[in-house]
Amino acid sequence: MRSIFFFLFLLLFIQVHSQIPKAPDRKEGDGPYPQLILRGATLINGTGAPPIGPVDITIEKNRIVAIDIVGYPGVAVNPEKRPKLKTGGKEMDCSGLYILPGLIDMHAHIGGVEQGTPAEYVFKLWMAHGITTIREPGSFDGLDGVLDHKKRSAANSITAPRIFAYTGFGMGAPNGINTPEQAIEWVRDNQKKGADGIKFGGGPPAIMEAAMKENKRLGLRSACHHAQIDVARWNVLNSARAGLTSMEHWYGLPEALFADRTVQDFPLDYNYQNEQDRFGNAGKLWKEAAKPGSDKWNKVMDELISLDFTLCPTFNIYEASRDLQRARTQECHQSYTLPSLWKYYGPNRVSHGSYWFNWGTEQEVAWRENYRLWMTFVNEYKNRGGRVIAGSDDGFIYQLYGFGYIRELELLREAGFHPLEVIRAATLYAAQALGQEKDLGSVEPGKLADLLLIDQNPLENLQVLYGTGAIRLNANNQAIRVGGVKYTIKDGIVYDAKKLLGDVKKMVDDEKVKTGWVLKQPGVE
Repeated sequence: MRSIFFFLFLLLFIQVHSQIPKAPDRKEGDGPYPQLILRGATLINGTGAPPIGPVDITIEKNRIVAIDIVGYPGVAVNPEKRPKLKTGGKEMDCSGLYILPGLIDMHAHIGGVEQGTPAEYVFKLWMAHGITTIREPGSFDGLDGVLDHKKRSAANSITAPRIFAYTGFGMGAPNGINTPEQAIEWVRDNQKKGADGIKFGGGPPAIMEAAMKENKRLGLRSACHHAQIDVARWNVLNSARAGLTSMEHWYGLPEALFADRTVQDFPLDYNYQNEQDRFGNAGKLWKEAAKPGSDKWNKVMDELISLDFTLCPTFNIYEASRDLQRARTQECHQSYTLPSLWKYYGPNRVSHGSYWFNWGTEQEVAWRENYRLWMTFVNEYKNRGGRVIAGSDDGFIYQLYGFGYIRELELLREAGFHPLEVIRAATLYAAQALGQEKDLGSVEPGKLADLLLIDQNPLENLQVLYGTGAIRLNANNQAIRVGGVKYTIKDGIVYDAKKLLGDVKKMVDDEKVKTGWVLKQPGVE
């Protein structure tokens, strides 16, 4: 008999993630060059170090080969002390620009048929926001589809971030996974197919333990969304002990923190398939966990840190739960959200994450308290040396690809992270969680040339990283827009980030003309 988890996973897969249109061959981007020198920028290198500049960064093909400090702020640079341009090389004047490592979205789904979001649309939104690497958790487009995009991205034959593909546990098993032996066999087969890891959702403890231990033995990484249907018997602590490398969202963590109960205090008429039930009650869960600073709270945190366990909170994807009107009216939706995706976001009993059947003040107040307690744990976890990374899960719940990821950075800041800690969570720590810190995650000699360039200081205001920029008032008392990533560099190839965003807007405009669609809030005729 197939497990209930398998049926629910398959149902979600069929409803949300069928084959999506493939990305076209790349037409954008210049390079890589035999030599590229970025001159005179201020560097924020991703390690937690403060900004420094002016620096010249020398890139050869797709690797950073040197970073030279070439002077002092406000003082003319002596050209004799700068690295020399070789024949055939190119230089870019980056005076006044800030350079950061390419951002890494650790929970990034490549669109879906139900949302009507083709790969090109999603990839360009990510690249326009300086996201040069993603972890695709679940490969819901089918592993073959994701691996094809991964291969083409690695060859830079498409405009896309580099991709790490994690297969949804059990995907492709014709009769489900019903024994530990079947779990082990599936995990081994998943590695042979070329996956980088597994995304788990839940299941019987013996099966979960067998799969996670085998995956760890093979040297692959893993993630888990601890679904409520199985979390009473297998929570975050069970997973971490079995070798899980990161948890997604926060399900399974409050349950590991229960001190006076063993299951959540569900209403007796609760139904998991009713998503207002599911998410409405999820907003009450942290209040049922052990209090911050209690013995239980400390014990769980300390054990997870000792296991080198990574938290990927994805704060942004649930923000509509605490302020639905804010999420619905984000200005990015007007210009960059496809009509089909907007329709998917709206109240619907079938579309996943569209749980606005009767959402109001009581639910939002509960979720605000939920966030307060959740953020308290995540911030303290970081303070004690635990690894926290940035992931978005965009494409659901009124969060748009790229834009939702920048919102995640803002929410890490709200949780108590210093802006430098936010950038590190989005870069170096994410690369560590992928096992890719040798090549990715910081701006250092020897690493891949994955960078973003922006003309504003993101440490002063993370909102300048949005494609729509941030609002300022100029000397003439006029509102202006500043920021937005200027260039995204991946593998030494230089992309005009604003041009990529313009391509997305044209896709949306063309679809609006084709369908005669006008954005309207739900229930408005």
